[in-house]
Amino acid sequence: MAQEIERKFLVTGDYKSQSHKQTRITQGYLSSVPERTVRVRIKGDKGYITIKGIGSASGASRYEWEKEIPVKEVEELLNLCEPGVIDKTRYLVTEGSHTFEVDEFYGENQGLVVAEIELSAEEEQFGKPAWLGEEVTGDARYFNSMLMKNPYTKW
Repeated sequence: MAQEIERKFLVTGDYKSQSHKQTRITQGYLSSVPERTVRVRIKGDKGYITIKGIGSASGASRYEWEKEIPVKEVEELLNLCEPGVIDKTRYLVTEGSHTFEVDEFYGENQGLVVAEIELSAEEEQFGKPAWLGEEVTGDARYFNSMLMKNPYTKW
């Protein structure tokens, strides 16, 4: 099984000037129950289906399986998704040997900016850029599957 280990943080400063790539992402959820989320996503000009399992006690690691599928199929599957769509731009920012994925949300999640970093172990050390704010790893409110149900602008 593929294990995803990531930590998530709020963003409090300028990260865009350090970004080396940006990609628009639209995604919906066929299932958003915590035990198994099933997501379809259009990321730039590619489509994906992803299944994620329940998280560890810390919220930093969980099972993840992802497969590229045609964008046309993602567009069709989006019609079957639960209500609520996540719309965001992802900026990639390199810090040392790691890359942060910084997501700037739109629509009902406008104003929310979070950064995620994938690690090889939960206790792995990494550089923290000045724009990195409070850690929200494990806080379910910031899970994309929850943001579609309870958007940031309604908190």
